[in-house]
Order: sequence, then structure tokens, then C-alpha cells
Amino acid sequence: MKKKKIQSSANSISKFPLLLFLSLSLSSSSYSSSSSVLRKPPPLPILPLPSAAQLQWQLGHMAMFLHFGSNTFTDSEWGTGHADPSIFNPTKLNATQWVQVAKDSGFSRVILTAKHHDGFCLWPTDYSNYSVSSSPWRNGSGDVVGDLADAAREAGIGLGLYLSPWDRHEHCYGNTLEYNQFYMAQMTELLTRYGDIKEVFLDGAKEEGEKDMDYFFESWFSLIHQHQPGAVIFSDVGPDTRWVGDEDGVAGSTCWSLFNRSSAKIGDTDFEYARGGDPLGHDWVPAECDVSIRPGWFWHSSEVPKSAMTLLELYYKSVGRNCLLLLNVPPNSSGLISAEDVQVLKEFSELRRSIFSQNLATNALIRASCTRGSANNSWFNPYNVIKEGFHSYWAPEENQSNWVLYLDLQEVVSFNILQVEEPIHMGQRVIEFHLEILNKDGEWNEVTNGTTVGYRRLLQFPTVKSQYLRFVIDKSRADPLISYLGLYMDRFSILSNISLTTTETSINSSQVLRHIEFNHSQIAVM
Repeated sequence: MKKKKIQSSANSISKFPLLLFLSLSLSSSSYSSSSSVLRKPPPLPILPLPSAAQLQWQLGHMAMFLHFGSNTFTDSEWGTGHADPSIFNPTKLNATQWVQVAKDSGFSRVILTAKHHDGFCLWPTDYSNYSVSSSPWRNGSGDVVGDLADAAREAGIGLGLYLSPWDRHEHCYGNTLEYNQFYMAQMTELLTRYGDIKEVFLDGAKEEGEKDMDYFFESWFSLIHQHQPGAVIFSDVGPDTRWVGDEDGVAGSTCWSLFNRSSAKIGDTDFEYARGGDPLGHDWVPAECDVSIRPGWFWHSSEVPKSAMTLLELYYKSVGRNCLLLLNVPPNSSGLISAEDVQVLKEFSELRRSIFSQNLATNALIRASCTRGSANNSWFNPYNVIKEGFHSYWAPEENQSNWVLYLDLQEVVSFNILQVEEPIHMGQRVIEFHLEILNKDGEWNEVTNGTTVGYRRLLQFPTVKSQYLRFVIDKSRADPLISYLGLYMDRFSILSNISLTTTETSINSSQVLRHIEFNHSQIAVM
């Protein structure tokens, strides 16, 4: 347990509010600037920085993957490429239902397996007969990609597409020049027929013993950005968003958006490097955490979905670690998302809403150790951290090493979740931070700490009660900037039931040093 005495005298508690929180009684209006005072410019951004498309991607928090195709009807994960197209006949296919489930559950975009490894195409391609055109579905006139594009556009949900580089059906696979021409022709169809594409998902998956193939990835990337300049490209190495290194939906507890693309290779990834990123990286390539709601990626009648509580845990370990959660929800053989999956997603959405609908720090009085342009006349005052949006933020004065935000919640509050966000359009900066609360003896007790923040960091810890807090940034790549600070109560996760303890416990790679409870009357303001 870390304790920091704020005073040595016996009446430290009575003096504490006077010394530390007297200025907090001032109204936030004292921070408004006079029109006669010149505005101090923002600090310089620190490279690398996200593109506009990467910012939009990050703001989306979660995307829904839709693995669907001939595998759905053969009860397989990796099809051979020899299944008869006649097996594809989803009699109730309704892309509007898929999109509505995604939207109702808080997902910002949907990504469809337009072609998986078996080579079966879910759109009527001009370059292969192995597609929906050769199936009995809608008498060969159907277009799953088109249906989904129309539904997503109508609902205001972003559309993404996955076109597998590995193709187990096409005869030209293995002929480098011929297959790359074939692949780019199909990619062009997808990028030019269906309107705005928000994401293109690529991977290097291939079974051992398969034909050797060189993929012209850089040419593919250029083609995608030419046709869809607003799309982000996912692969092991980006260029816009990277694989997190596992299919469990879990990022590293330290996860930088910074990355060196030259240090990674598609299909031959250093998993630890992918999980954590690189604080010295020259490229902005944030991680995407892919995981399926079921054991497999395609729908199988014998499988059941994960629980809502499991999805909440994955949310903490993906979105809560500066990543985007890409959750696969596979449509069934009738062409609908199964009722049991819909129910789990509904419960998952309700859990998140119950926990994060109210920031317990909203009414806090806030003071900073220092503020850019002075505390009484600044566009960067600490009250910005309880406003939504990353374009407003608290900034400390330049050339300081003591970066602290003091909070008076104005009453004793119970909480067990800390949310921190950086204005990532200014670069990812924070390296280490911790949160402390004041106990009845006038001592600061550290309750949690973390490494890296990025767009969003969520830390769980056993429930504590406090009125006075201080958020301390211990180390940063440049002057730290904080756009949001939130306190929440999760009454559902196992941590909320942990009893009072002084034993160190590792939770989300944060050291929970003590679960403290104290009475508000014992630290009353004198």
C-alpha cells in the first residue's frame, strides 16, 4: 500500500481542504477568458498522428464482423473451395436485420466476408462463376454485398468488406502475376459498386502446405485508397489499423497506437509486438481486437454464444485498452442473426448503458497543479476533462514535471472504474499514471495505476469510497493532455464483490493496492 502524508500535524484533515481545495469552491465561470486577453495557442502535436479516417474509426469503438458464406451451409470453418454453389440458399436472408442488430447494440460499422478462403463470392463478380450467381438463392440474381450496403446506408452504419487473399478455388492461385491481377479486379468491383466503404479487412491466413503466393500488398493498399480514400485498411501491419496479435479480443495492458510497419510482416507477426505497439514507433497504426461471439467464426448449430458478462470483460480489454472491438456475429443458415445471439447482444448493451450512462465526476470541483495560460484565463482549464469530446482538453503549463488533477466530488462516492482519454489528434503522450484517494488519516492511497492511455483507457479495481481524489501523470512523451476523466460503478463484474483487503492484486495490469472505505464525516471541511 502506498501512502503519502500531506501534512505531519495532527489536524492535517482540517487543514487539507483549506490548502488543497479552497480554490475549487470558485465557479467554473472564473475560468472564462476576457475578450481583451489574447488566447495562448495549443501545444504542438507530437508525431505520429492519426489520419481523419483513423480518427473516425477510433470514435466508432466497436464493429460487427459477419462471417457468412458457403461454410455456413457445410458446417465448416475453412472450406475446401470445392463445395457446390447450390448449397448456398439462405431462405430468410435479411441484411436489414443484421444492421439493425448492430445498430441497436452500439456497433458503428459492419464488416462482411465478401469472399472467404474457399473463394465463394457473395456478390455477382464478373471474374468467377463461383458466386451467388451460381446458387439457387433468389434464382441466381441475389447480391449479399449489395443488400448489406443498402441496409447499412439506410441505417447510417458504416460498411466494411473482407476479401480473403487466400483463395482455395481459383485455378490461378499460385501464379503470382495472374492471381494478383484477378484479386485486384475483384477488389475494384467491391470498391466501385457499393458506395462508401469504411474499412477493408485483409489478412495473411493460409494453411501449411498450400501453394506459394506473393501478394502485392502495397499495390492493393494504393488501389484501395484510390477508390475509397476514407477507408481504413486492416492487416497485420496496417497501414491504417493492425491486428492485435490474437483472436481472443484482448489487447496488451500497455497498448500504443504507435507502431513501426517496417518491423512487422503480414502473415508473420510478432504477437507481442502487435499486442503492445511501440512507444518509439514512427507510424500511427492502432490495434483492432477481433473475436467471435461463438467458438467458431461461422455459424454452427451445435455452438452457443458467449455470455453478456464475457463480452463486457472483452470490452474492458479491447475498447478499454485503446483499441476497437471487432466482434464476429455470424448469420445462421436461414440468413438471420440467431435469436440467442441477439439476446446476448441486448444484455451486453444494457450492461454498458447501466455502467457508463453517468459519470460520477460530472459535478466535481477540479483544480490542476498547473494550467496552460494560467488557471484563471485559459482555454485549457481542467474542467474540460468532464466534457464529452476529445477536441477540448486540459493542458498543463509548459516545462513542468508535476502533472496532477485534484477532484472534490462534493460528496463521498463509491466507484470501481476509472476512464481516461487523451486528445489523440494531438498524439499519444501518457506513459504512466495513477489514481489516489484521500483516507480518513489525511493520507493519499493509490488505488490503481496504468500505462498508456490513448483514445480510451478503462481500469477496474475493487470498489472504493471517497470525496477527494487526485489523478497523477507520472511519465509522458511530451506535456500530457487529458480530454476526459470519468468515474463509474460496475455492479456486475466480479471485482465489485471483492471484500476489503490490503493484499496487492493485479487487475488489468494495474496494481490495486488497497480497498479503502471511510466515513465522509471524518473528513468534513472545516
